[in-house]
Amino acid sequence: MLAMLLLVSLGVFAQTPEEKLAELKITLPEVPPAIGSYVDARRVGNLIYLSGKGPRNSNGEYVTGKLGQELTIQQGYDAAKLTAVNQLAVLKKTLGSLGKVKQVVKVNGYVNCDASFKDQPKVINGFSDLMIQVFGEAGRHARTALGTNALPLNMAVEVEMIVEVE
Repeated sequence: MLAMLLLVSLGVFAQTPEEKLAELKITLPEVPPAIGSYVDARRVGNLIYLSGKGPRNSNGEYVTGKLGQELTIQQGYDAAKLTAVNQLAVLKKTLGSLGKVKQVVKVNGYVNCDASFKDQPKVINGFSDLMIQVFGEAGRHARTALGTNALPLNMAVEVEMIVEVE
Protein backbone atom coordinates (compact mmCIF):
# COMPACT_ATOMS: atom_id res chain seq x y z
CA MET A 1 0.00 0.00 0.00
CA LEU A 2 2.77 2.43 0.93
CA ALA A 3 4.64 1.64 -2.31
CA MET A 4 1.48 2.30 -4.35
CA LEU A 5 0.89 5.60 -2.53
CA LEU A 6 4.49 6.63 -3.23
CA LEU A 7 4.14 5.83 -6.95
CA VAL A 8 0.87 7.75 -7.16
CA SER A 9 2.32 10.76 -5.38
CA LEU A 10 5.40 10.75 -7.65
CA GLY A 11 3.10 10.73 -10.67
CA VAL A 12 1.18 13.71 -9.33
CA PHE A 13 4.36 15.77 -9.05
CA ALA A 14 6.03 14.63 -12.29
CA GLN A 15 6.57 17.57 -14.58
CA THR A 16 6.15 17.49 -18.33
CA PRO A 17 9.06 18.74 -20.43
CA GLU A 18 7.00 21.84 -21.24
CA GLU A 19 6.49 22.52 -17.50
CA LYS A 20 10.23 22.14 -16.93
CA LEU A 21 10.91 24.66 -19.70
CA ALA A 22 8.44 27.10 -18.12
CA GLU A 23 10.14 26.62 -14.75
CA LEU A 24 13.47 27.43 -16.43
CA LYS A 25 11.82 30.51 -18.00
CA ILE A 26 12.51 29.20 -21.51
CA THR A 27 10.05 29.92 -24.30
CA LEU A 28 10.42 27.88 -27.46
CA PRO A 29 10.75 30.01 -30.59
CA GLU A 30 8.95 29.59 -33.89
CA VAL A 31 10.89 27.29 -36.19
CA PRO A 32 12.14 29.25 -39.21
CA PRO A 33 12.25 27.66 -42.66
CA ALA A 34 15.32 25.55 -43.40
CA ILE A 35 18.14 27.55 -44.99
CA GLY A 36 18.98 24.83 -47.51
CA SER A 37 17.69 21.82 -49.40
CA TYR A 38 16.80 19.72 -46.36
CA VAL A 39 14.11 19.15 -43.76
CA ASP A 40 14.48 19.97 -40.06
CA ALA A 41 13.46 16.48 -38.95
CA ARG A 42 12.86 13.07 -40.48
CA ARG A 43 11.05 10.29 -38.63
CA VAL A 44 12.07 6.69 -39.28
CA GLY A 45 10.07 4.26 -37.14
CA ASN A 46 10.35 5.45 -33.57
CA LEU A 47 13.44 7.58 -34.20
CA ILE A 48 13.55 11.22 -35.24
CA TYR A 49 16.72 12.51 -36.87
CA LEU A 50 17.09 16.26 -36.44
CA SER A 51 19.21 18.24 -38.90
CA GLY A 52 21.94 20.45 -37.51
CA LYS A 53 20.75 23.70 -35.95
CA GLY A 54 22.68 26.64 -34.61
CA PRO A 55 22.35 29.28 -31.91
CA ARG A 56 19.66 31.49 -33.46
CA ASN A 57 18.33 34.06 -31.00
CA SER A 58 14.87 35.63 -30.78
CA ASN A 59 15.96 38.43 -33.16
CA GLY A 60 16.73 35.84 -35.83
CA GLU A 61 20.47 36.42 -35.53
CA TYR A 62 23.03 33.70 -34.87
CA VAL A 63 25.71 33.72 -32.22
CA THR A 64 28.79 33.80 -34.42
CA GLY A 65 32.54 33.58 -34.07
CA LYS A 66 35.30 31.17 -33.22
CA LEU A 67 35.88 29.67 -29.81
CA GLY A 68 39.40 30.41 -28.70
CA GLN A 69 39.39 33.70 -30.61
CA GLU A 70 36.25 35.86 -30.39
CA LEU A 71 34.29 33.67 -27.97
CA THR A 72 34.96 32.27 -24.50
CA ILE A 73 34.03 28.79 -23.31
CA GLN A 74 31.07 30.29 -21.40
CA GLN A 75 29.83 32.11 -24.51
CA GLY A 76 30.13 28.84 -26.43
CA TYR A 77 28.27 26.97 -23.68
CA ASP A 78 25.47 29.55 -23.85
CA ALA A 79 25.38 29.26 -27.66
CA ALA A 80 25.07 25.47 -27.37
CA LYS A 81 22.26 25.88 -24.83
CA LEU A 82 20.46 28.24 -27.22
CA THR A 83 20.91 25.62 -29.94
CA ALA A 84 19.25 23.08 -27.64
CA VAL A 85 16.26 25.42 -27.28
CA ASN A 86 16.02 25.62 -31.07
CA GLN A 87 16.17 21.83 -31.40
CA LEU A 88 13.46 21.46 -28.75
CA ALA A 89 11.31 23.83 -30.83
CA VAL A 90 11.78 21.55 -33.85
CA LEU A 91 10.81 18.53 -31.75
CA LYS A 92 7.72 20.28 -30.39
CA LYS A 93 6.66 21.32 -33.90
CA THR A 94 7.23 17.78 -35.19
CA LEU A 95 5.56 15.91 -32.32
CA GLY A 96 3.03 18.39 -30.93
CA SER A 97 4.25 17.59 -27.40
CA LEU A 98 7.70 17.04 -25.94
CA GLY A 99 6.05 14.46 -23.68
CA LYS A 100 6.24 12.04 -26.63
CA VAL A 101 10.05 11.93 -26.34
CA LYS A 102 11.16 8.62 -24.81
CA GLN A 103 14.85 9.48 -24.80
CA VAL A 104 17.56 11.52 -26.44
CA VAL A 105 19.72 8.89 -28.12
CA LYS A 106 22.66 10.67 -29.79
CA VAL A 107 23.99 14.20 -30.11
CA ASN A 108 26.67 15.38 -32.54
CA GLY A 109 28.04 18.80 -31.65
CA TYR A 110 30.32 20.87 -33.85
CA VAL A 111 32.27 23.80 -32.44
CA ASN A 112 33.62 26.58 -34.68
CA CYS A 113 37.08 27.03 -33.21
CA ASP A 114 40.70 27.73 -33.89
CA ALA A 115 43.21 24.88 -34.20
CA SER A 116 44.51 25.26 -30.63
CA PHE A 117 41.06 25.10 -28.94
CA LYS A 118 40.60 21.85 -27.01
CA ASP A 119 37.47 22.40 -24.89
CA GLN A 120 34.78 21.33 -27.35
CA PRO A 121 33.14 19.03 -24.75
CA LYS A 122 32.77 21.96 -22.31
CA VAL A 123 31.03 23.96 -25.02
CA ILE A 124 28.62 21.20 -26.10
CA ASN A 125 27.77 20.58 -22.42
CA GLY A 126 25.50 23.61 -22.82
CA PHE A 127 23.33 21.50 -25.14
CA SER A 128 23.59 18.30 -23.11
CA ASP A 129 22.89 19.95 -19.77
CA LEU A 130 19.62 21.45 -21.05
CA MET A 131 18.48 18.08 -22.46
CA ILE A 132 19.03 16.54 -19.02
CA GLN A 133 17.23 19.41 -17.28
CA VAL A 134 14.22 19.04 -19.58
CA PHE A 135 14.00 15.24 -19.90
CA GLY A 136 15.78 14.00 -16.76
CA GLU A 137 17.59 10.68 -17.21
CA ALA A 138 15.91 10.29 -20.61
CA GLY A 139 17.89 13.35 -21.70
CA ARG A 140 21.27 11.65 -21.13
CA HIS A 141 22.71 10.64 -24.47
CA ALA A 142 25.67 9.34 -26.40
CA ARG A 143 27.60 12.28 -27.82
CA THR A 144 30.35 13.51 -30.08
CA ALA A 145 31.87 16.97 -29.65
CA LEU A 146 34.13 18.03 -32.50
CA GLY A 147 36.02 21.15 -33.45
CA THR A 148 35.84 22.51 -36.98
CA ASN A 149 37.47 25.44 -38.73
CA ALA A 150 34.17 26.81 -40.09
CA LEU A 151 30.39 26.44 -39.78
CA PRO A 152 27.60 27.84 -41.97
CA LEU A 153 26.97 31.57 -41.39
CA ASN A 154 30.00 31.55 -39.06
CA MET A 155 27.79 30.04 -36.32
CA ALA A 156 29.62 29.34 -33.06
CA VAL A 157 28.15 25.83 -32.80
CA GLU A 158 25.92 23.45 -34.72
CA VAL A 159 24.23 20.43 -33.18
CA GLU A 160 22.29 17.54 -34.67
CA MET A 161 20.52 14.84 -32.69
CA ILE A 162 18.60 11.57 -32.77
CA VAL A 163 15.61 11.11 -30.48
CA GLU A 164 13.48 8.05 -29.70
CA VAL A 165 9.75 8.80 -29.49
CA GLU A 166 6.52 7.00 -28.68
